[in-house]
This record gives sequence, C-alpha cells and structure tokens, in this order.
Amino acid sequence: MKFSVDPKIFQLFPELRLGVVIAEEIHNAGTDDQVQELLRKAESDINKKLEIEFLSKNEFIKNWKTAYKLLKIMDGRPSHEALIRRSLKGNEIPHINKLVDIYNYLSLEFMTPFGGEDLSKIKGNLQLRFAQGTEDFVELGSNDVTHPNPDEVIYSDEEKVLCRKFNWRESELTKLTDSTRNAFFVSETLPPFPEKVLDNLLEKFADALSRFCGAKATTYKIDSKNTEIQW
Repeated sequence: MKFSVDPKIFQLFPELRLGVVIAEEIHNAGTDDQVQELLRKAESDINKKLEIEFLSKNEFIKNWKTAYKLLKIMDGRPSHEALIRRSLKGNEIPHINKLVDIYNYLSLEFMTPFGGEDLSKIKGNLQLRFAQGTEDFVELGSNDVTHPNPDEVIYSDEEKVLCRKFNWRESELTKLTDSTRNAFFVSETLPPFPEKVLDNLLEKFADALSRFCGAKATTYKIDSKNTEIQW
C-alpha cells in the first residue's frame, strides 16, 4: 500500500511536514484508565497555558489560520484548534476509543492536527491531494453523501474522501472503531513547528500504541523531498 502527497501541495506549503504512523495488530477494544488520565492531563495543561480570547495569536494556531486562508477555507477549523477550543470552554474531550483518545491527547499536548483511518476500510492507495469536487464524502456521524469543493485539499483513497479541508473533518466510512486492527495515522505540521518536536510526537505515539493497544507501529516522515511512502 502507498500514501502520497501531490507535489502541488508542497508548492503552496514548501515547509509542510507530515508524520505518518502505520499501526498493525491493534487491540482497541475497551478503555484504559491511563489513557484517560493522559487525556485529562493534556486538557488541564492546555487550560493553564492558553486563554481562549488570545488563542488566534498562538503561533501553532496562527500558522494554520494562515494556511486555511490561503486555501480559501472560511467555514472550518483544523482539528487541533477545535479540540483546544472545546477544552478552553470547559468541555471534556469525550472518550471515543483508545486510538482516538491517544491521538487527541497528543494533539492537545503538541498543538498540531492528528487523525487516523481504519486500513481495512481503505480501497487502494491513499493520497493527500486537491479535490475535483465530484468525490463522495460521508461526514463523521452522518449517513449523507456530500462532495468537497473543487481544489479543496483532501485525503482520499481510490473511491472516496477520507478527510476534508486538510484536517477539518474525517469520514464516517473509515473511522476507527473498537474492532480496528490496522490503521493509518497522520499529523501535519507547518512552521514554526520544529522537526525535532515532530520526531518526539511520533516516538510518543508509537510508544503509546504499543503500551495501550499492543500494536506494532512504524513511523515515517513526508516532506517536499520525500512525497510518498510504501509499506
């Protein structure tokens, strides 16, 4: 299987870096008290560090606001900003399953987007590319088929959209569930996010997948000089 990024995306964002994790032999059923503690701690730490009225000035929020403006996205927020805003408003991030809880706590801790897809529900190869506008998308929590805007940045496989507007909203059709055994995860970073911090994020995520889900995890990085991976 292959994941590739359209080189035209790097023309817009030459310093974009993606951290990718392929996890196999996952045991995602049930809950784990330690994962919940990590999620609650990440919420507590972000609430101590940030104030919602000044959030848009934070460098790791401002960079994505600039990116969304460049992409002419006016009606959505990157996933990490949505998580942070929820926490700053005093709302707990709900338990979904261990995989989602783990990447949510890391998204809060590192202040960068994070998402994942169940590989058993993927058709063919994965891409990060510009949409034609005719692709099918079923939003998380919905059964309705919609379509991205032409030239919108999407994750897709060979038959459907997996995530719209770069990192705004994921698909119901490929969501992670208790029965997920193999999964694709990605975290996107833009300057001033340091590469060494991305390395730390990937290491912590792979370790958490092993400790809490018994998974075998392999990490990769993608940038303008290395636009695809295979596994």
